[in-house]
Amino acid sequence: MTLNGLDDLDRHILFVLQQDARESSSNQIAERMGVSPSTVRKRIDRLEREGVINSYRADVDYANAGFDLQLQIICTAPIPERDELTDGALEVSGVVGVREIATGEGNVVVRVVAEDNDDLNRIARELSDLGLAVSDEQLIRREEGTPYDGFEQDGGV
Repeated sequence: MTLNGLDDLDRHILFVLQQDARESSSNQIAERMGVSPSTVRKRIDRLEREGVINSYRADVDYANAGFDLQLQIICTAPIPERDELTDGALEVSGVVGVREIATGEGNVVVRVVAEDNDDLNRIARELSDLGLAVSDEQLIRREEGTPYDGFEQDGGV
């Protein structure tokens, strides 16, 4: 399925779920869009089955949870091994996210939550042992997100 394969109902469902999947009911979405709740549930099932919706996660504020040391570690992986190495990075304790970048240098960005400097050193060492060349570590002060507004209907929900 591609973005072109999504209709207005699919886009609205995605927008609402990105805003707050926990508090969004199929009844609320159905009422707003003028369809039945079962139609919305079937659409959500299809979006999940087709891999458009991959998961539902809690958005944790690590600083409020007592983990002030959050970093972005910039690594380089050989292109032929990049997929395998990024999958391996996700197995390292303390790694909370991995992003592959379409470039030769700095092509893997690893998000890390560490308890202290010793923990951070362990994580960097394990990433290096996997075959990722660590080139930079950036302390994350704050990170925010927002739903993709390309799914929004009629200028607002």
